[in-house]
Amino acid sequence: MNIERLHTDERMSQAVVHGGIVYLAGQVDLVQPAATVGEQMARILLRIDALLAQAGSNKSRLLSATIWLADIDGFAEMNRAWTDWLPPGCAPARATVGARLALPALLVEVAVVAAIGTD
Repeated sequence: MNIERLHTDERMSQAVVHGGIVYLAGQVDLVQPAATVGEQMARILLRIDALLAQAGSNKSRLLSATIWLADIDGFAEMNRAWTDWLPPGCAPARATVGARLALPALLVEVAVVAAIGTD
């Protein structure tokens, strides 16, 4: 089976497609990292939409998601953005954890795995 890598540099790929599955790297908001958790989350979810579309999938095909929060107190704000974005009945398996992220201004990071297809 072929492996397709999207937006690859010397360290990582933003998405890898293999065996009918797309694996996204952890997405962060580097555009406006001083924003709130909800604002960062909204931009991250737009980026996830774009990467999934490029790989031939969409948010209705999510299998799993991992969300890291720099401060777990931002859970409710992150969850509002997530709930607004996710189609009804399409909730993936999900884990949300508190973690120290790569840059102090980053408040949230999201990685997802989705099946290829657009139904």
